[in-house]
Amino acid sequence: MSQTYVEKIAQKFAVDLEPGHAVRSGDYISIRPAHVMTHDNSGAVIPKFKGIGATKIANPRQVVFTLDHDIQNKTEKNLQKYAGIEAFANEHGIDFYPAGRGIGHQVMVEEGYAWPGSMAVASDSHSNMYGGIGCLGTPIVRTDAASIWATGRTWWQVPAIAKVELHGKLRPGVTGKDVIITLCGFFNNDEVLNHIVEFVGEGVLYLSLDERLTIANMTTEWGALAGVFPADEITIKWLRQRADFVTVRGAQGVPSDVDANGGHPRMNHARIDVLESELAGMRVDDDAFYTKELTLDLASVQPHVSGPSTVKAMTPISDMQKKKVKIHKAYLLSCVNSRVGDLADATAVLRGKKIAEGVEFYVAAASIEVQDESEQRGDWQVLLEAGAIELPPGCGPCIGLGAGTLEENQVGISATNRNFKGRMGARSAEAFLASPAVVAASAVSGYIDYPGEWGPGPTLGTIKISEKLMGERSKIKIIEGFPEMLRGELLFCHQDNLNTDGIYPGKYTYVDEFTAEQQAEVVMENYDADFGKLVQKGDILVGGFNFGTGSSREQAATALKHRGLALVIAGSFSETYKRNALNNGFLTIEAPELVQDLRSRFGTTALTVRSGVQASIDFENAVLKTTAKTYSLSAVGVAAQELVVVGGLENWVKARLED
Repeated sequence: MSQTYVEKIAQKFAVDLEPGHAVRSGDYISIRPAHVMTHDNSGAVIPKFKGIGATKIANPRQVVFTLDHDIQNKTEKNLQKYAGIEAFANEHGIDFYPAGRGIGHQVMVEEGYAWPGSMAVASDSHSNMYGGIGCLGTPIVRTDAASIWATGRTWWQVPAIAKVELHGKLRPGVTGKDVIITLCGFFNNDEVLNHIVEFVGEGVLYLSLDERLTIANMTTEWGALAGVFPADEITIKWLRQRADFVTVRGAQGVPSDVDANGGHPRMNHARIDVLESELAGMRVDDDAFYTKELTLDLASVQPHVSGPSTVKAMTPISDMQKKKVKIHKAYLLSCVNSRVGDLADATAVLRGKKIAEGVEFYVAAASIEVQDESEQRGDWQVLLEAGAIELPPGCGPCIGLGAGTLEENQVGISATNRNFKGRMGARSAEAFLASPAVVAASAVSGYIDYPGEWGPGPTLGTIKISEKLMGERSKIKIIEGFPEMLRGELLFCHQDNLNTDGIYPGKYTYVDEFTAEQQAEVVMENYDADFGKLVQKGDILVGGFNFGTGSSREQAATALKHRGLALVIAGSFSETYKRNALNNGFLTIEAPELVQDLRSRFGTTALTVRSGVQASIDFENAVLKTTAKTYSLSAVGVAAQELVVVGGLENWVKARLED
């Protein structure tokens, strides 16, 4: 069977597949990623790891710790937390990078953990960045991280895969940040929500590796679960240069940083030679299936500003100049845009100039190595001479931590990746996103600005949506304890974007003594006060699209399970909700056509409808049948079945540890 680039990587890192099984979008698989990274949240994963009875790391070479989020916090409590994480790393032989080394995602790329053609996960949403170097990087939740520490593996459902075809070449003054801002702002109706995006086309060859990392990083804000570029000659050239550098630099003192010959065990020319020999086999098959196909003419992209408070709104810089939006703070930092090229772009704007009076301009390199190189080039000094305020290599104000956060009613222009209301400081503040050059120009002008003449806006093709032909499919293996068939009445809740607060009210989230029975009593209380009167044990709940969006509270999944629902079907799910559900042994299935049919029949007036429709789900053949119609479903593979049978991921891990 033909496969996309992502499906080929998933095939490579899947374990316990049935003989002859070709991995494709929609499959539930068990995966053993090459690496798993946790940062400051390692402190929260450690007790989960111990709580499931684990005493040793399955593969210390698989795990990476990087301290990067709250590194400006010098309180005794935070220093003790950091010391505890480091002590755990030392005890178990885990590669550990202390506060000040750099942002974890940058370290993963610099140190060769994120490797082309491999899979690396992290308990952080911006692990998408690894896709810039051709690595399948995708986020996991903390329970998954604990599972990988203990067993080397966890589960994954291969998402729907979209293709973004890039044509042409960027004009001078236009950057990778402008590309992703354009994609987020133009395709702003959740077109790639919960998809993986593969970037293809001749335009890719004109993008530097740093630009690819920027674009891949912000596919998170676009709603994607990963954004992946192909590994090509640009990738190889960057790796060769990096291998030469680390050879001169020498070892960094982490447990695995020196191989038997005294060289770097990951970033070395022998490994790159192997990669080059593998590139042909990693190419996308000609007839690979993509759920959606989008196009973008890079030559038509111009500088845009995103926001405020959302990446879905974008404004051409020429329009922003006319508005003269006064700013109080400017930021050149974060994992998306504070590499050497970004700092150089800002330097070109700032050379010989000063930051405007009343503006605070904060800079922090993505890593200490980036800062060192910028200093050697002379760029860092230009930034400081212009009046920039230096922060240590780390996250900081991007996530509302440390110095320089936005105060009440202030306006900021930032080269970071998120501008949600309240994320960078006060909720009354406004944050705009832009490229490093636009940020620097705005810091000089005192208002959002960037000199230059720009023509019409971006030229984009229409979205092509493909209907997947199911073809013949072999029967799905059903393990002992998992039903071949499940029957129940469909209970319909039409609401799209039903958030976790609607499913499980936030006021109960931190009531630790709340029992399973109490969770069941209050489920859907904020969505429909009559839900509890209508629901019956064994019902199959059918929701709308993007079910379970919002916060990551696990109770939004467990409360429905405790209420006695057989499972939840929806048009689509928040990926975090889906992971929390299956991690607690509760099944979710996507069936968009069924949702649309129920909406056509029952409308959207009543919040909850007892449909009277009896449905049977045949798991062996992956279909749902009603008296009127048969619907194809994604296969519930063995990896998912195991979690349902044992009652969740923690029990699955415990069983593995006992074997």
